[in-house]
Amino acid sequence: MSSADTQSPLAPDVAALLRRTPDGLVPAVVQDATTGQVLMMAWLDDAALHATLTTGRGTYYSRSRQQQWVKGETSGHVQRVREVRLDCDGDTLLIKVDQTGPACHTGLQSCFDSHLLLGEGE
Repeated sequence: MSSADTQSPLAPDVAALLRRTPDGLVPAVVQDATTGQVLMMAWLDDAALHATLTTGRGTYYSRSRQQQWVKGETSGHVQRVREVRLDCDGDTLLIKVDQTGPACHTGLQSCFDSHLLLGEGE
């Protein structure tokens, strides 16, 4: 269950800015703070966002496992969060990180490295 179902651990002014999905989640685009490369997309509930903001580690909510997870906790491919921004509508986060190792669970640097649907490859 996401944190939107209970009292939010976020500061009230931050919690009030968020426009969550019906299940209490906010999507996040995760970007390499140095190169600008988009590394992954993830979901956060209030508890995961609170943990990200307070620990400086990329912490997300797994919809399939219905639980919070810290990026790199088992793989060692951690994310040190340098910046968290909220878009103008309050419904999407941009998280800029220093990534250690690949960001994708497949071993690729980015979750967006495997399928080019339109455009030119490198």
